[in-house]
Amino acid sequence: MQNEFEQAVAALRADGVIAYATEAVFGLGCDPDSELAVQRLLTIKQRPVEKGLILIAADLAQLQDYIDLSQLSAEQLERVEASWPGPFTWIMPARPSTPAWLTGRFDTLAVRVSGHPQVQALCRAYGKPLVSTSANLTGEEPARSTAEIGAPLADMLAYILPGNVGGQANPSEIKDARTGAVIRPS
Repeated sequence: MQNEFEQAVAALRADGVIAYATEAVFGLGCDPDSELAVQRLLTIKQRPVEKGLILIAADLAQLQDYIDLSQLSAEQLERVEASWPGPFTWIMPARPSTPAWLTGRFDTLAVRVSGHPQVQALCRAYGKPLVSTSANLTGEEPARSTAEIGAPLADMLAYILPGNVGGQANPSEIKDARTGAVIRPS
């Protein structure tokens, strides 16, 4: 497994897009600080940059360069932290320095601290969060195994990290950290 993580990290460092298992589906990921990598991911997904993206991390500390926790009350932050690690994505205020290729047309950013052991290990091995979106072309069903990452998607990826998805039936719930409103149910 170590060699597989090394290959995934090498692909990320080379501005590549990789696939990896998450709580419910396989995700596509890349370095959030590389505009080239994010543009590659958006091209693969056929997704407009204006929609914004999700960052997935091993812990809250990995997200702090991207989100502005000072804009959340103690109660709001407590609600977020109580759900992590786990399959809960929160829309949080973005730092002014967070690139528009991550936030899209918003002043917020969707973030998640995953409870999936492979995601945690991958983010720790890479040393920071990853952009995370479902492994599928827009409008198609997301892949739940490496076998479901068929061509042409697999041909566009720098690496597919072998692994198994967690027990979640649906992709993560998305909520607004300030209001608690559900944006996407699980």
